Amino acid sequence: MPQRLTALTSLTAAALLAAGAACAQNLAIGFADPVSSADPELNNHAGDRSLALHFWDSIIAARDGGKLDATLAASWRALDDRTWEFKLKPDIKWQDGTPFTAEDIVFSFQRARSVPGSVATYAGSLRTVESTVAKDAHTVIVKTTTPNPMLPQNIASIYVVSKHIGEKSRTEDYNAGRAMIGTGPYKFVSYVPGDRTLMERNPTYWGPRPLWDKVTYRYIGNGAARTAALLAGDVDVIDKVAVTDVDKLRKTPSVSVYAYPGLRVLLLQPSFRPGPHEFITDAAGKPLAQNPLTDVRVRRALSMAINRKAIVERIMQGTVTEANQWMPQGSFGYNPEIKNIAHDPEQARKLLAEAGYPQGFQITIHVPGDRYPQAPETVQAVAQFWTRIGVRTQVQVVPWSMYSARAIKNEFAVAVIAWGNGTGEAGYGLLQTLATHDPKAGRGANNWGRYSSEAVDKALDASTVEFNERRREAIFRHAANLVTGDVAQIPLFHYQNIWAAKKGLKVEPLLSDRTTAMQVTRVGK
Repeated sequence: MPQRLTALTSLTAAALLAAGAACAQNLAIGFADPVSSADPELNNHAGDRSLALHFWDSIIAARDGGKLDATLAASWRALDDRTWEFKLKPDIKWQDGTPFTAEDIVFSFQRARSVPGSVATYAGSLRTVESTVAKDAHTVIVKTTTPNPMLPQNIASIYVVSKHIGEKSRTEDYNAGRAMIGTGPYKFVSYVPGDRTLMERNPTYWGPRPLWDKVTYRYIGNGAARTAALLAGDVDVIDKVAVTDVDKLRKTPSVSVYAYPGLRVLLLQPSFRPGPHEFITDAAGKPLAQNPLTDVRVRRALSMAINRKAIVERIMQGTVTEANQWMPQGSFGYNPEIKNIAHDPEQARKLLAEAGYPQGFQITIHVPGDRYPQAPETVQAVAQFWTRIGVRTQVQVVPWSMYSARAIKNEFAVAVIAWGNGTGEAGYGLLQTLATHDPKAGRGANNWGRYSSEAVDKALDASTVEFNERRREAIFRHAANLVTGDVAQIPLFHYQNIWAAKKGLKVEPLLSDRTTAMQVTRVGK
């Protein structure tokens, strides 16, 4: 071949490679919520759920506003009060080419009830499921123990894994990638715990073609570090923007900020454990015979001692809204008759004296330092408010991996949780954080303080079987009144969902505060 032609051929090849690189659509996301595992059925944690959405589907999908989308199921209907039929889409395949069938649903529902090592089980979502049967390859029949109009919303939280791979795999096989064969829009490439997950477009995906060729999903727990990574061009999108950086990013020409109302509430969970408590002493530092938090007057005093407006304005800089219950205003089950909790330190001192603690006492709040945005700073402010009424408060900031293992056992005097209300209605929080803790029944999995109320449990039971939407919402509002009267939780604020992206990219919410590559598009698309 003549030398000149060889040179031209080389130049042409280089140009084609460059053009291909320019056309490649790659995305890097810096996200805040830690991931405990790539196993999609291990833990009902926000980071795990966001990651799983890339690789796995649920039988149907819940979206913001309570909307349900057809995903693996093309249609569903109630055959009677306790029987549901789900018709599956016929041409879906697992990423290894194996056909997806009803047996995969049956297997997944069985597995999700009791994955070894789970600290935040999905069993609650399946608590009313009596049986799941594959009527044929593309029909699933679900029978419930009681009438449950919310069954579709309940099971929408369960990711479906393949039977042919899952029945011979454990959590470590998912983490290693051996079992990461899903039906979702992206294919697994690699997972480094505590760092990042790499993925690429699934060319055989049954749904709309994913926009991004390759995605780097990178955990950056510190808010300032996420902002720095975005400004340096190391990532294209960040979530849970640090409140101290929102204004700065809004003024940065190369960045767009997207803020939306959120469902996640930051709560304090007091321990209802009777008897002495290792993290509570009297004012002189001596053990108390009884846990003062079991007295509703003490819990009410602690709640009204908190200046929520000051936290919203000074610490969160107006990026959150004051909370008086677990659901935000406008959501299904929010009770508009509940007033904001008054900041009244004088009345708080009187309540403490009435409860037998005129000199106050000492207490420790535990909070994860790498999970909820501005939670440690918020809890430090709470500690100051409590100390001013005589409850001398210390704060211990703990890594999430250690915190969650202890919080679930009710080891802390006061735990902190940011509850995502992932179904968009009050029943999810009622079931998971307020129902009496009962692992076998799949209730109260995140009720870390072990609050228990027969009236609240009855309200949950009544809402579960109530098909009339208006009456179900009335039950939820009644439950909110009960919880408020008991001070079962101490709500602080509802987060906004705030993302920042490099100019030319747009981020739209999907469900609660999930962050996925599917939420990111180019402006104008």
